[in-house]
Amino acid sequence: MDDRLSKAFAALADPTRRDIVARLAIGDATVGELAAPYDVSLQAISKHLKVLESAGLVSRSREAQRRPVHLEAARLAEMTEWIERYQRRAEERYARLDAVLTELAQPAGSAGSKPEMHHQPRNPLLRRDDQGEPP
Repeated sequence: MDDRLSKAFAALADPTRRDIVARLAIGDATVGELAAPYDVSLQAISKHLKVLESAGLVSRSREAQRRPVHLEAARLAEMTEWIERYQRRAEERYARLDAVLTELAQPAGSAGSKPEMHHQPRNPLLRRDDQGEPP
């Protein structure tokens, strides 16, 4: 995983920072507005914002006397893309497993099944020297 993703995931490991990101998804806010729901100082929220800013998840701008904090959606999109790539791989593996389990669950002689075998099929989980016990 690249360093930017590592920083972003690490920043979101904290529940307060996840709450701040959720609040900023609604719209930009000042440090004071972000601190309002919490029983912490503005300095504590500022520290959380520095971590989020370092991870590229938020940015600050200057509008006259205000310094609103802005959510950087592009960084969240990168994180989502990374997660979805591995989610697709996991889903593909589960689909293959489902197909194997469905095939194994079909009773012998049912429509579409393999021809009846006259010997016990070899269990791929067992080695040849095993006496019926899985490895």
